[in-house]
Amino acid sequence: MPLSEHEQRMLEQMERALYAEDPKFATALEGSGLRTYTRRRVYQAVAGFLVGIALLMAGMVAKQVWLSVVGFLVMLGCAVLAVTGWRKAPKPGEQPSAGGPQARRQPRQKRSMMDRIEQRWQRRRDEQGGQ
Repeated sequence: MPLSEHEQRMLEQMERALYAEDPKFATALEGSGLRTYTRRRVYQAVAGFLVGIALLMAGMVAKQVWLSVVGFLVMLGCAVLAVTGWRKAPKPGEQPSAGGPQARRQPRQKRSMMDRIEQRWQRRRDEQGGQ
């Protein structure tokens, strides 16, 4: 949900006050924290993926199907974490603040699958009824 204009102004005032009070602390919070967090999360997911491969192989060698299944599930979960973490990571020059260009853009209305199906059904009924 995007911030209102009043909320954006209040946030900007708070940021300016923080920069005036403690510029060193403010620059430390600027955006590298989120970037390092997501990078660390991706690295942990890659390490977990490798552990999943090891579990999968150990299950195959020991002829324990359950261990192979656990290894596969660990690999799958870590792959999902790595991909989502990589997509959400801000670019090096980009600031993840609320006043960025993405926050100014109106978010696309997310509809459920059932809403889309109902709309398609209604459209088809309207098209057939008009003929």
